[in-house]
Amino acid sequence: MRRLFFISCLLVNIGIIADAQTFMTNVMGRKRTALNGSWQIIIDWFGKGNKMGIEKDSPPSNAYAFNEYAFYKETLKVPSDWNSQTEKLKFYEGTIWYKKDFVAHPNETNRYFVYFGAVNYMADVFLNGQKLGSHEGGFTPFQFEVTGILKNGVNKLVVKVNNQRREDAIPAMSFDWWNYGGITRDVFLIQTPPVFIEDYFIHLNKRSSNEILGWVKINGTEKANHVAVDLPELDIHTIALKDSNGLYEISCAASPAKWTPSNPKLYNVIVRTDSDSVSEKIGFRNIEVAGTEILLNGKPIFLKGISFHEEMSKEKRRATSAEDARQLLTEAKSLGCNFVRLAHYPQNEYILTLADQMGLMVWEEIPLWQGIQFNNAIIRGKAENMLKEMVWRDKNRCGVIIWSLSNETNISTERNNVLSEMASLCRKLDDTRLISSAFHQFKSEGNKIIIHDSLSNVLDVLAVNKYMGWYAPWPAGTGNIVWQSSFNKPLIFSEFGGEAKYGVHGSSDIANNWTEEFQEKLYNDNIEMFKKIPFLRGTCPWILIDFRTPFRMQAVFQDGWNRKGLLSDKWKKKKAWYVMKRYYDSLEEKTIQE
Repeated sequence: MRRLFFISCLLVNIGIIADAQTFMTNVMGRKRTALNGSWQIIIDWFGKGNKMGIEKDSPPSNAYAFNEYAFYKETLKVPSDWNSQTEKLKFYEGTIWYKKDFVAHPNETNRYFVYFGAVNYMADVFLNGQKLGSHEGGFTPFQFEVTGILKNGVNKLVVKVNNQRREDAIPAMSFDWWNYGGITRDVFLIQTPPVFIEDYFIHLNKRSSNEILGWVKINGTEKANHVAVDLPELDIHTIALKDSNGLYEISCAASPAKWTPSNPKLYNVIVRTDSDSVSEKIGFRNIEVAGTEILLNGKPIFLKGISFHEEMSKEKRRATSAEDARQLLTEAKSLGCNFVRLAHYPQNEYILTLADQMGLMVWEEIPLWQGIQFNNAIIRGKAENMLKEMVWRDKNRCGVIIWSLSNETNISTERNNVLSEMASLCRKLDDTRLISSAFHQFKSEGNKIIIHDSLSNVLDVLAVNKYMGWYAPWPAGTGNIVWQSSFNKPLIFSEFGGEAKYGVHGSSDIANNWTEEFQEKLYNDNIEMFKKIPFLRGTCPWILIDFRTPFRMQAVFQDGWNRKGLLSDKWKKKKAWYVMKRYYDSLEEKTIQE
């Protein structure tokens, strides 16, 4: 029944106002043609494009014909954001129309799909003048089948993109990072046989270290006569058996080397039918909690973490490529991390895939971030769909150990009800991982800070964002804080720190609170506090690298940047970086040593 619920949830249209189709898993393992590169654009400053019929892309018959729009001279690179490509779009939040002409030679024996890795935030997609559909949400994929619409020869793909902030969007109006607009991830034309492998989930049995479980979903009007899963390195060749729900299930005895940060072992997994085959590198591990411990493969582990945005601050742009991902994760590894928190949205697939390869555990969350109207049923529906999309895309990434429901949402009855329902949904989608949500509201009694949020009852791991000594003075002097929890669960300090501009020096006194020395002292003081929290099982400073945000308007030190990074916007190490490096190096390595 759990697997049936998973599939039925994913078969609904993606997004409340969207009609994009559910996307196939492991797009990189498919036969595909990249539609990246230079796209022609029209900047629709005042939202008049629909009335003009831009989506039809009917150019004038001659230079003197009357037509008040044209895809002509202006272009933007895809994948990328539009804000970083031209100065006039630096702060732009609105609509831009994209157009790509491409050549295809479809045949009658195959099916074809247009796949988008992500578009921020709203996308309306047209092929050869026909609307394919829409999608809402800036950080997860969507696709449309174009079999029968795709022409032999030149095809015209038009995408209307809008990234305006809205109260009924997720995130809502006041999110504290740059609102990069555009087609920000890869675009592919995918070719499949008539009956193809749409989805699968292959994982270690969470109750056993010697059994691999999984299921395969087939798409097509005809049935697949033969579905199998192979792991050649383990000499496993398993025939999947069709269950009453139409899924092909596997179960096989196996003793794979367990994936750990110190030994990130991945196996080539091949899913095949008579007419289709998809392969992917997958690792096998178990993650669970026992009291206040987090257990990786049955052994306690401390999460030595860091957060970062999907941004290349040196170029003031969205991170989009495999090389971007490698640079970000390499910086995390150099700090001594075994864990990263992807802030505050599902980041691109290159980051998730490379984290598996590099041995980094991952916290992944949807952008349910402050200012959310939990009493609005439409917004609740959008949040649930974003959760489904995230889990569907990354369920085979063994590095992902925590699904996060939200960040810094205010305590209320409506919020608790919605997030409790989402926790239940998440477990039905995937019961092999942990669930968390980052809190920022606590009880204070003198030198005590008490975790009292009743949402903790439905979470596996507690997480707190608390900037001790930055936004407010230490309530009882540094080193005297006592953290208490009414819940027998592990805690991650998911955000802490303070701002400093690289190269600005002075004393560590609060009067010099933008200096590297003050930030350094904040980190040292927080670490002393951590040593006195007996149920602490992870730390995750905010943040790895200074990032852009128009809300940070302190003209001398911020000027449009959040300066809480351990690295500057040019990736130069601040003094606090060395504090965290020493702390992580000093911690006992609790990960299993293979």
